[in-house]
Amino acid sequence: MDPLGHVQQHMLMHTGDKPHECPECGKRFSLFGNMKSHMVVHTGQKPFECAECGKTFSRLGGMKEHMVVHNGNKPHKCPECGKRFGHLKSMSTHMKLHTGQKPFECAECGKRFSRLGDMKKHIVVHTGDKPHVCPECGKRFTQLGSMKSHKLVHMGQKPFECAECGKRFRERSSIITHMVVHTGDKPHECPECGKKFGHRRSMRSHVISLHPAYKPDMP
Repeated sequence: MDPLGHVQQHMLMHTGDKPHECPECGKRFSLFGNMKSHMVVHTGQKPFECAECGKTFSRLGGMKEHMVVHNGNKPHKCPECGKRFGHLKSMSTHMKLHTGQKPFECAECGKRFSRLGDMKKHIVVHTGDKPHVCPECGKRFTQLGSMKSHKLVHMGQKPFECAECGKRFRERSSIITHMVVHTGDKPHECPECGKKFGHRRSMRSHVISLHPAYKPDMP
């Protein structure tokens, strides 16, 4: 190709011209090659195949990003805490935890979230949707994770084991609650008298029975 062609293509980055238009949707591109790559969205072609698992992709970049699943590479390091990520996008999302950014706002109640996925999960609080169905008993759940945890009831599995006493639990949250037996921690404090409790439910029972006049929501 004529070197002048490369120069002219490069100049489009500065001028903002987008002379190449997708004939399907009208989206415009600076480079012809980018428009051709975009066209697979309409044709459904996925010419790039992962050599490890056979999964196919419409873009070479998408296949390269996928490869970290197999090679375990995590080249992107959070400058704040050092946590590493396989994808730049995942690291950028994680960074919002440090910056405090919460760009996604629930249209119903105004609650804000740092991740779009978390906001979408929250929405079911307002819609009441329970799209995840237990294949064993038909019970419905708003979150996929809750349904998976519930399925352990049918399978009889208790994958979470206490390192101190060996007692096993179906859910991670249950083992965390159980650990106060060994640590002696009492993180839940009565908002009225300051008495501390190892479990939140014990603190709530205490408040209801001894401080019935206390009205605000308990922590």
